[in-house]
Amino acid sequence: MKRIITLLVNNRAGVLNRITGLLTKRHYNIESITVGHSETEGISRMTFVINVEEESIVEQITKQLNKQIDVLKVMDITNQAIVARELALIKVASSPASRNEIYNLIEPFRASIIDVSKDSLVVQVTGEYEKVEALIDLLKPYGIKEIARTGTTAFTRGNQKVVSNMKSYSIV
Repeated sequence: MKRIITLLVNNRAGVLNRITGLLTKRHYNIESITVGHSETEGISRMTFVINVEEESIVEQITKQLNKQIDVLKVMDITNQAIVARELALIKVASSPASRNEIYNLIEPFRASIIDVSKDSLVVQVTGEYEKVEALIDLLKPYGIKEIARTGTTAFTRGNQKVVSNMKSYSIV
């Protein structure tokens, strides 16, 4: 099962190497990694999508990650309300005659053409993993020359209002 784990870490040299080393040494498959600066200076946010067989393995991974010196916070956000996105750049073979057809194909995905040359164009799409995969499948018949993907990046949604003064009513 796929799990999404986010980490807040000190932005120092070697941190990513130590964390990926910890995971690969224990034979956990990392499907994607995204890393970038967070809202706090000197702290980075890492998002890992890992594939594990059992729930207990995720607990073990989070405990091992929490022991790392530069790791400030570890969260398994898989079962929470999250916002998750991926970016893909797709270079598609296209003749001038097929460009309009490709444009009409990508429009429902809210994708955009960001570069055009005489024999290809580059499509940019953002969204959930399934959306990106669906667009790639639709573009394959045109001839995909290159794909560059970021992997999933995610965090939890904002707090929702909790209704605390609910009254209970009896039907009897």
